[in-house]
Amino acid sequence: MSMGASAQDASFDDYVVKMQTLAREKGYSEETIANAFSNVELYESAISSDRNQPERRLTLDEYLARALPQWKVNQARSLYNKYYDVLQPISEEYGVPGEIIIALWGVESNFGKFTGNYDVISALTTMSYEGRREEFFQNQLWDALTILERGDITRGEMKGSWAGAMGQSQFMPSSYLAYAADGDGDGKADIWNNPADVFASAAKYLSTVGWREGYRWGRRVAVSQPLGEELIGIQKELQQPLQAWADLGVTMPNGTDLPVADIPAWLIEPEPGRFYLIYENYQTLLDWNRSHHFVFSVVGLAERIRR
Repeated sequence: MSMGASAQDASFDDYVVKMQTLAREKGYSEETIANAFSNVELYESAISSDRNQPERRLTLDEYLARALPQWKVNQARSLYNKYYDVLQPISEEYGVPGEIIIALWGVESNFGKFTGNYDVISALTTMSYEGRREEFFQNQLWDALTILERGDITRGEMKGSWAGAMGQSQFMPSSYLAYAADGDGDGKADIWNNPADVFASAAKYLSTVGWREGYRWGRRVAVSQPLGEELIGIQKELQQPLQAWADLGVTMPNGTDLPVADIPAWLIEPEPGRFYLIYENYQTLLDWNRSHHFVFSVVGLAERIRR
């Protein structure tokens, strides 16, 4: 445990004792509790990272230029080809294209290279102690204890980001418990070291939250007449069939008619004057990470792999 001289360190030590007591009340074994909470550190850098997330909003084009440099596109294509035989059965089982799986891997952890070297128990305890989202991080901490108690991974190997996102798919512990999958039939779901398990876990996540096989994610469109802001957004009630959007003056970017299809869609405007109609598959990627920039980087990389 962190035993520095500051009052913050002292109160963190008290907080760790409180977490141990709560863990006992929740029924975790003494062995799990001792293993999890020995040498827990207060990560000041995690607290400052959480409080100082970048303010400046890059435009979508600026963001994508940074997120998808040519070397990353080349690497994504190379790895898609390398793992093609591993991806195909996973893609067929879950109905998620291999290029989307590889793109997620690339965006989340640079194809497994940047997974974070924080001790996950320390990171989650720190973020829970910090207090802004105590309930969320405390629940993630209990899920991390469950993973350790099941023996899925050792405490020493349970590494992740400053916020506790784990492995090459950057799953929070709750996502790991819900979606981690065995991609190669060895009886384990190792999202830290095994690309087949990383691929299967990502595919299971998207499939479970609503990915629709054979459908696009969306398309860029033009708006020929002003639309009220109340029509634009990702809320369930704003979904309308393509024909309804066509009737409101939404067209293809060159002004031609939208395709006639009874596909439900939402209209989004990620930056002023830039419109997209998005479908259920876009929403599943938003479920993974509530950021339009994140989703555009995934679908952009997937499209470049497909080309």
